[in-house]
Amino acid sequence: MNIESSDNTLKPQSEKTATPADKYIWAIYITLCIISIVEQYSASARMVSTNNIIGPLLRHCMHLGAGFIIIYLIQRINYTKFIPWIPVLAFASVVLSIYVMFFGETINGARRSFRLLGVLPIQPAELIKFSAAALIAFIMSKSQLKNGEGASNKGIIVTAVVVLIFGGVLFFQGLTNTIILMMISISMMVLGGVKLRKIFTVFIVYAVLGTGAYFVKSIFEQTNANKDVSQGEKIELSASQKIEQGKTINRITDVFIPRLKRWWEGDSIPKWEQKINGPNTQEIYSYIAQANGGVVGVFPGNTREAARLPLAFSDFIFAIVVEDMGLIGGIFLLILYLSLLGRAGGIASQCIRAFPSMLVIGMALYITIQALFHMGIVSGVFPVSGQPLPLISAGGSSILVTSLAIGVMLSVSRTAARKGRDSKKEASQEANALPEDARAENPSLL
Repeated sequence: MNIESSDNTLKPQSEKTATPADKYIWAIYITLCIISIVEQYSASARMVSTNNIIGPLLRHCMHLGAGFIIIYLIQRINYTKFIPWIPVLAFASVVLSIYVMFFGETINGARRSFRLLGVLPIQPAELIKFSAAALIAFIMSKSQLKNGEGASNKGIIVTAVVVLIFGGVLFFQGLTNTIILMMISISMMVLGGVKLRKIFTVFIVYAVLGTGAYFVKSIFEQTNANKDVSQGEKIELSASQKIEQGKTINRITDVFIPRLKRWWEGDSIPKWEQKINGPNTQEIYSYIAQANGGVVGVFPGNTREAARLPLAFSDFIFAIVVEDMGLIGGIFLLILYLSLLGRAGGIASQCIRAFPSMLVIGMALYITIQALFHMGIVSGVFPVSGQPLPLISAGGSSILVTSLAIGVMLSVSRTAARKGRDSKKEASQEANALPEDARAENPSLL
């Protein structure tokens, strides 16, 4: 017994106190990966070729495998080690997003990605949402007032400025990304103890500046679009027709407003009576897929609409999930994402310090809000917009960044000092590892 006690005192403090990463988050992640592989097999009909039938599924599995390696490595690192990298990652994501605005690949009339080394497609929008959530967590933890009075005005202003800068960059890559970022920031402000009247003020600022940016972007894109039309050749074309002819489109007037109009007026005509045309192809076929799934689904691999639904493997994969597994499967997937957020909330409420609490909930919000938007878009709750379903949709950038977020959540669950689990000495050691101005106690514990 004495020898064991002596050996125990020689162990590093981190090895003594570190606990296994949260098993519930691991279980949710593994379940999502299994669903992802099954549904990519079912939804990849438009991507297969006669020479390589399993190619799309193999690429997706490689992305998931790379994501698993990221998670495994990140969850083994103490979350305090991430702090110096947060501003670096935030700056890099903004620079990459600006680069894409001018030099990125144009897909469906929008610049959203570039190819790293000419091979690997990168979408900075995913990275900028992740880094913004991490940066907001750090800012909010540094701005906590004493006695649980919430964040300081300075912290709120800095957070709003960060969101507006990041949102301004994202705005040119898609309005939905900007809205998601703003929702993440407002949710984190609520959890950070910001008073409701201050949150309402921030919301008004977002709305006013966002409306102004909307008109600026519309004018900018209209000017570029007019360059493609000489006098006497002004012919009304749809966005898809302009893309096919290589013309510049105005994302506001040619894409966003028609989508919003179809969404707003769509219920005036029953879906089964609407004629399928270029602009509404994705929506109608996604509704047909969901209707075909019914309550219990047609079983994976028996999908009828994957071959006809554009982007069935990415932006509309939830329609294939519902077709395969029915309403029950769709609800089950929704519960998985909400469970991830709920589990993060449980961990956050037990963290002694504000920063790990805000960090773990910020990562969960990034994943869950994006999943809810994807499901809402596919089911017709929101207007059509391109948003991947985290870990389910095909696409390397989304999977890798989502994996990074899950790794951070697991790191917090493993290494953050938590109420009722760690001693005062260990909590003190955690505080010493944090910057002096980021040692505020978790406001939910005060």
